[in-house]
Amino acid sequence: MSGPEAIAAVVFFGGVFTVLRPVAAAIAKRIAGEHRKPGLDPDERDEIMGELEHVRQEIADLAERMDFAERLLAKPRNG
Repeated sequence: MSGPEAIAAVVFFGGVFTVLRPVAAAIAKRIAGEHRKPGLDPDERDEIMGELEHVRQEIADLAERMDFAERLLAKPRNG
């Protein structure tokens, strides 16, 4: 192997190592079970569920308002 071929091989294998090392580390963590996040405590879960219910109620209110506006716009005007 000549000098330029050796340099190209080192650069190639160095690049492959640089790319595959994080992938291999992620796979190793996943196999070891480190990828799982701990669950929420009940207080945080209740708070999030309350906020979600509030957002659902706001969306329902907006849907009612939109339906009302559509009905008003669909009525023929007498004037």
